[in-house]
Amino acid sequence: METIAERGLEGLTMAGLGREVGMSSGHLLYYFRTKDELLLQTLEWSEGRLGAERSALLSPQSTPVRERLEAYVDLYVPDGPRDPHWTLWLEVWNRSQNADDDARARQAAIEGAWHRDLVALLAEGVSRGELRPVDPDRYAARLRALLDGFSVHVAVGIPGTGRAQVLAHVREFIEDSLIP
Repeated sequence: METIAERGLEGLTMAGLGREVGMSSGHLLYYFRTKDELLLQTLEWSEGRLGAERSALLSPQSTPVRERLEAYVDLYVPDGPRDPHWTLWLEVWNRSQNADDDARARQAAIEGAWHRDLVALLAEGVSRGELRPVDPDRYAARLRALLDGFSVHVAVGIPGTGRAQVLAHVREFIEDSLIP
């Protein structure tokens, strides 16, 4: 993940990666077949770790929904330019146009987990009266689109869209549209 974040997938060679991890390029190719497969498996590994963290943040029913929603947003938004996790996503999205059906399905599964968790949280908040009555699925789709757009700006280092500014914008949006 760190190597892809530093060099991008185009700057990565299997031979160079092999030297870094103490394996031959042939051994890496045996397990990953292509750089695209290496990228996707690295993203799946990273998302597995984030998924566990997200579950832990969202599960305590005693914590108000608003606080868990803030934790979700905080986990979603990159730490800054060249955030390793977000660099993986940018590389995957860049290659998605030419991806096969299996790769697209795997990517959709990762995205789907983020969406389902947000929908469940929103539905809980609406049912408890902690949030305005919204369609959780539609609101989640819109909020994730907002988060993705801002997050790309943070990850590529667009001036004026640092993590703090983005979190402030998203909190304001949630406050205006979701909090009773």
